[in-house]
Amino acid sequence: MRTKSMAGWLVLGCSMLLSNGGLAIAQEHLTVDARAATTPFPHFWEQTFGSGRAILSLRQSYRDDLRAVKQATDFQSIRFHAIFHDEVGLYDPDRKTINFAQTAGQTGATLDTSIYNFSYVDQIYDGLLAEHVRPFVELSFMPKKMAADPNALHAFWYKPNVGPPKDYALWDAMITAFAQHLIQRYGIDEVATWKFEVWNEPNIDFWVGNPKQPTYFELYDHTARAIKAVSPRLQIGGPSTAQAAWVAPFLAHTKAQNVPVDFVSTHVYANDTADNVLGTNENVPRDTMVFRAVKKVHGEIAASAYPNIPLIFSEYNASYANEPNVTDSTFMGPWLANNIRLCDGLTQSMAYWSFSDVFEEQGVVRTPFYGGFGLMAADNIPKPTLNIFTLLHKLGDRRIATDSDSTLATATAPGSLAIALWNYAPPTGTGAKYTMPTFPAGPPKTFDLDLKNVAPNATAEVWRVDDDHGNVLKAFDAMGRPPGDLTQAQIATLRAAGAMAPPEHIHLDHGKLHLTVPAHGLAMVLITR
Repeated sequence: MRTKSMAGWLVLGCSMLLSNGGLAIAQEHLTVDARAATTPFPHFWEQTFGSGRAILSLRQSYRDDLRAVKQATDFQSIRFHAIFHDEVGLYDPDRKTINFAQTAGQTGATLDTSIYNFSYVDQIYDGLLAEHVRPFVELSFMPKKMAADPNALHAFWYKPNVGPPKDYALWDAMITAFAQHLIQRYGIDEVATWKFEVWNEPNIDFWVGNPKQPTYFELYDHTARAIKAVSPRLQIGGPSTAQAAWVAPFLAHTKAQNVPVDFVSTHVYANDTADNVLGTNENVPRDTMVFRAVKKVHGEIAASAYPNIPLIFSEYNASYANEPNVTDSTFMGPWLANNIRLCDGLTQSMAYWSFSDVFEEQGVVRTPFYGGFGLMAADNIPKPTLNIFTLLHKLGDRRIATDSDSTLATATAPGSLAIALWNYAPPTGTGAKYTMPTFPAGPPKTFDLDLKNVAPNATAEVWRVDDDHGNVLKAFDAMGRPPGDLTQAQIATLRAAGAMAPPEHIHLDHGKLHLTVPAHGLAMVLITR
């Protein structure tokens, strides 16, 4: 047993293993004081979400999913690729002048002859703002008619151009016109709250400038200066790298060249390798890789010329691959809660990739559970991750310290608590085909809670997400995992099965509460005065 005491609070924590018919049960004793000292706990994990590329936001299915996730998390902004992709229609230097006097008998009237067309840009951003969601603007990719190499196309299904411009004067002019238009349409007070991020993952195959780092820095320099020339109030940042890369040299470059930078952004996935992220030969487990990356970059910023610059992980998840038994499953509850526990205080925001499986990087979705990144599966079917984020949204904004590695305790009001409890277990397998395990994924975990300075017989409201609660995959397996299109009846069944399970109501016994959480399970305990 370890005892840790400070003025105003006392936490006792211990773990042991008991036997239950041959299956070991982990047991943890925990004391939480509702009057304990607290630290600020901003909900950094639910401020921003990623999504499929820009043009998808015009679809009804995208907007339906957005509303569902907004209701669950009240998230504030959304990031997507390809606002400059040709399908959005922003840039076309070959647009022709049309004179109304020739076609309609009107004297002196002409159509807009600009090479820029903001029609779809406006519809995209108008749609987000109508739902009280701001754009987190990733400035990408290269319009083909501006590209140095029109054939520098990424392998994604929608084939974005990932090369530099043929002339930076063209790029600078487009960035300037883009920023000016946004301010004219939405006002500087609104647009000054947005983040503008230069490109996406230039250290891997999303940038073919050669050599990669110097040519990306050139792109960043031009973009940042053009943005700030429109208004110094606009926020610009980068390097938006994969695998938590380039942050130290990026900040050294911006300092040496006096280039504007307002925030640092980078990405990591829990199945990235240690050699790519940390430069080591370790075997870093999936439950700690994201934390290790965040901690590394936090340290690089602290050692830089910008020690207080905000850090935004603008893309992360438990897997960059399509692993249904990971991103579609209840595994995500303990994984996400543990990342929040570890990363608290190290980053201003972490943007989960992504909010919806209205997503076409690998092509048109064929089945609702293929290991997509979203909280919502195709056909507006909620995954366990939607319920997981719903539970974690119930946490308070003041954290109470504990010695437990399976607990987040927060104060929600005087005498009120919100406590997340989880039982992490590694994924039950890998690969593209989801299968429910035929054996327990791990032992259950029992939590014995001693809650101080709450009503001793208060009712505890207990919400759960695990294999038997809020888990649509159980119903999908019962259907035999149909591989293709679903019927309307099947869709309705799965939507109902994916809904949040109703809470349990348990009375405290002299301030004590006993709960068991299965492997891959997450429970949220709410105590109110």
